[in-house]
Amino acid sequence: MRRLIAPGLTALAAFCLFIALGVWQLHRLKWKEGIIAQIRAAQIAPPVPMPQTPSPFEKVFVSGAWVPGKAALYGQIVHDTPNGPVSGGELIMPLRRADGQVLLVDLGWVQQSAPTPLANPPAQPSGYIHATIDRNFFSAPDDPAKGHYYTLDPAVMGKGMGLENVAPYMLIAMGPKPPPGSPLPQPAQDLPTPPNNHYGYALTWFGFAGILVFEFIFIARKRLLKP
Repeated sequence: MRRLIAPGLTALAAFCLFIALGVWQLHRLKWKEGIIAQIRAAQIAPPVPMPQTPSPFEKVFVSGAWVPGKAALYGQIVHDTPNGPVSGGELIMPLRRADGQVLLVDLGWVQQSAPTPLANPPAQPSGYIHATIDRNFFSAPDDPAKGHYYTLDPAVMGKGMGLENVAPYMLIAMGPKPPPGSPLPQPAQDLPTPPNNHYGYALTWFGFAGILVFEFIFIARKRLLKP
């Protein structure tokens, strides 16, 4: 029996760890289900005025005055059309709010190679808030001279457009899609929904615990039968 003390204690510690990780994933599952339920409720509800600290899981609308003659393109995204794939990007325009802060608004995908401001942007754009995405090793270099950016960073975009007091987040506009072939931007259709894989993760950890039990039984039996 002494030959089983060390492997037994090791197996017990690993078993407790696997069970704890599985239970933790179940708690994460409940937490994520609550967020998804909140998103679904916001999806069918009308947008609300943007609060002081906006959440990415609600629809909001903002008021203000569009800064004239200012626009930028974000990314280089190819869309399929009846005439074949075409290249474009997300059209970004700045909106100055009543408190003086500038909010960059992603109005949607447009078939443009250079940013061209809309003549009649929406008076009260609505959508959801998106936080800054930090630049990484794989990010393509921005081209402020041409108004084309590949990192979703409102501060960098605002500086490139000669703007100050830019909000550290962006409004992703939502709305109906324009007719095919229209030069108008194609806004987002849905609120972003985070993946919910925690149930599978929990089963994985519980599965590891079960496998560990069978492995320990096999090793223990082999050691006990060994002369």
